[in-house]
Amino acid sequence: MRKKYILAIFLFIAIGCWIVIAPFLADGLVADRPLEKADVIIVLSGSAEYLDRTHVAAHAFKAGIAPKLFLTNDGRQGGWIESEKRNPYFVERAFGELLNQGVPEEAIEILPSIVQGTDDEANLVISIAVERKLGSVLIVTSPYHSRRALWTFERAVTKNSAVLTIGVLIPSENYRYPNRLNWWMSPYGWRSVGAEYVKFVYYWLFY
Repeated sequence: MRKKYILAIFLFIAIGCWIVIAPFLADGLVADRPLEKADVIIVLSGSAEYLDRTHVAAHAFKAGIAPKLFLTNDGRQGGWIESEKRNPYFVERAFGELLNQGVPEEAIEILPSIVQGTDDEANLVISIAVERKLGSVLIVTSPYHSRRALWTFERAVTKNSAVLTIGVLIPSENYRYPNRLNWWMSPYGWRSVGAEYVKFVYYWLFY
């Protein structure tokens, strides 16, 4: 009986500590470094996250922050669209959504090659930025992905010996982003916040 009582107290304390710590774990993934001006805005691939990211990018473009938008292509397809009789790629959906948001077609560029992850995106964008002599890049991504994205891009800048300012912009109200207080209570929260820590450790060890 005494052991059960001690175990119950231990579990109660552990749950209480987790409830206190969990919001700070979510906050720790978020980086927000807006730029007043940039040479280009890069919308990172994120499959179903494309709506949030393109809306933020379109708003920044229309605010005059940058004259050009880059899209990366992760090669993934979304659901069936009856009017098109096919499953469009997410990069196509992102392109179309930018147009819907008022961004002119000539301001949008889909970057060549398929990217497999944030490291691929960073190396691709930085190499293009160096080739075109760009001075600043503003990343647009989801909140939970923002710190790793910024870290990865800054590593790519160093690796390429580039002189480049990197900023990051996130949705202020992201309907897909789990609440910082209860993210751990949903599968999506663990797939985003929980899995992101695993990815960050992997990147830190191998990149």
